[in-house]
Amino acid sequence: MRTLVTGATGFVGAAVARRLLAAGHEVRVLVRPTSVLTNIADLPLEKRIGDLRDPASLRAAMEGIDALFHVAADYRIWTPKPQELLDSNVIGTGNIMDAALAAGVGRIVYCSSVAAIVPKPDGGIADESVMGTEDQMIGLYKRSKFLAEAEVFRRVAEKGLPAVIVNPSAPMGPRDVKPTPTGRIIVDAARGKIPVYVDTGLNVVHVDDVAEGHLLAFEKGKIGERYILGGENVTLKELLTIVAQFVGRKPPRIQLPHAVTVPIGYIAETWCRVFGGEPIATGDAARMAKKKMFYSSDKAKRDLGYAPRPAREAIADSLSWFRQNGYI
Repeated sequence: MRTLVTGATGFVGAAVARRLLAAGHEVRVLVRPTSVLTNIADLPLEKRIGDLRDPASLRAAMEGIDALFHVAADYRIWTPKPQELLDSNVIGTGNIMDAALAAGVGRIVYCSSVAAIVPKPDGGIADESVMGTEDQMIGLYKRSKFLAEAEVFRRVAEKGLPAVIVNPSAPMGPRDVKPTPTGRIIVDAARGKIPVYVDTGLNVVHVDDVAEGHLLAFEKGKIGERYILGGENVTLKELLTIVAQFVGRKPPRIQLPHAVTVPIGYIAETWCRVFGGEPIATGDAARMAKKKMFYSSDKAKRDLGYAPRPAREAIADSLSWFRQNGYI
């Protein structure tokens, strides 16, 4: 099986590429000229230079390919140039799906995100049946993933695109080199840089379980369906407490009200637009934190045989890798 993977230099994409190699796939990866190859330097991969915004490069990368795993995404919560993120996540997804259609690729797994699924307003557990609307998406990233999913769904319905969609939650584990927003929480908490918390929650999943879920979706998923690849629902306070226990610190005890965090986020954004840098918090992130982002993976467990490990193991592996590589 000759398989193309996008986003293989990133956190989730590298885990997917490793899992595919272990399953016997011949893996080709799409990388940009500026991509940092640390995560795949030790892997027997074929590399093709390209860009999701350049359809010609995608057509060339798709030559001789049997399967596509589209994992690449711009996952920044905030950017001073929003159109760049939309171009990569929305237009880029449409471009590579069109290239796969033109090349006759037989099977596609598109890595979306639970960001495209609206959380339950009462703090309940959401699943794949929740089909929200664009105006329910808080922030640019969530909106981009919602619109990118729509591009895939439309091509499935209108053009017979052979795509299965997976929606990972908040992945943690080894090789989070940037780190990702969730990885940054782990690093900052371990270093004692998160002295307070807000009443929110997230679904924590091990990155290797997400990679396994991609392979299961490829092998068993139904075309046009989406599958949440999550792990365990935890509150932010619980997450910070687990990290504190592992590193021997006291967990934060002060809970900030949401009425305080939202204006702080917008002030930080304004400062960075004027003076540069990246905000420590954003208005959109603060608005998102008003809801507990809890999700169910029961569909993937039932239909795919997906079996994620507990959140505590994902956090432990994440901390171990960050410590071994000098982040902590």
